[in-house]
Amino acid sequence: MPEIRQDPVSQRWVIIATERAKRPSDFKPPHKEKKGNVGCPFCPGHEKETPPEVLAFRDVGTEPDTPGWQVRVVPNKFAALTAGGEVAGERNGIYQTLSGTGVHEVIIEGPDHDTYFADLAPEHAVLVLKAWRQRYLQLERDERMHYVQLFKNHGPTAGASLEHPHSQLIATPLVPAAVTAEMTRIRAYWKEKDKCLFCDIVDAELKTGTRVIAFNDEFLAFCPFASRFPMEMWIISRRHQASFGACEDDQLVQLAAILQETLSRLKQAANDPPFNLVLHTAPLRQGEVIYHWHFEILPRLTIVAGFEWGTDMYINPTPPEIAAQSLNEISLKP
Repeated sequence: MPEIRQDPVSQRWVIIATERAKRPSDFKPPHKEKKGNVGCPFCPGHEKETPPEVLAFRDVGTEPDTPGWQVRVVPNKFAALTAGGEVAGERNGIYQTLSGTGVHEVIIEGPDHDTYFADLAPEHAVLVLKAWRQRYLQLERDERMHYVQLFKNHGPTAGASLEHPHSQLIATPLVPAAVTAEMTRIRAYWKEKDKCLFCDIVDAELKTGTRVIAFNDEFLAFCPFASRFPMEMWIISRRHQASFGACEDDQLVQLAAILQETLSRLKQAANDPPFNLVLHTAPLRQGEVIYHWHFEILPRLTIVAGFEWGTDMYINPTPPEIAAQSLNEISLKP
């Protein structure tokens, strides 16, 4: 019988459609031939085809915007927001606008055009996360910016226009409504229970274990109770930290390891499906705000259609318990 579940954070309702339940393997997309690296602006030797790098981890003695880099960060050539100018607002009756001031950058995760993040050498994966954190902390100093959204689109269906492995960040002059709503819910829970909602979620998932994918000393990966999509996964810090920027070097090592493991399991379980990886973190410069940063991995295995758009309720044909079981059945290479 179908079940309607509520996500304790967003309070969004999700329909777990058990009457048409499917295992994750049923969603495997057809294999698509890659275009290859011909003309790829992110490959070594094409550095002049991108805007000048703002950060790079590279070999000693190599010059900026030349080959010899391991991770490279550049402004997005087709930026959603522009970096120059002050933030100006205007109200016209019931309508309000802000100038499109912000920052949009691309993190090129490695020189190899075909290396999946999960297949990077562990130390290289850590370098990618260090680039994420370094740019986050740098943008935190910009008083015009109030939120940094880190995200990774994998596959055309998920919005990736280039195959070369990369992630992005966008800094905005406002706090997105979804983040504000999450923070309001978490504050209300803290006021009622004198506890962090996310810390309680970590405890509950570790206790039941039926939705757990992986864990280590610092992080937990699991399929959330009210998963919107088949094989949706969250990776959450086991430390009570509001901001991704507070993540320490030892945490980044364990975050890279669990992120590589979960993405590798997803790749093998569903034939390298398209997905979005998104960071949820506290707004910038918020001090001791009550929040708990985490990543969400959202596979694009089902189509969001009229019911979802009309109700903000999702229909998921794969219970998270079955998704977790399938992901745990994957045998990872040593």
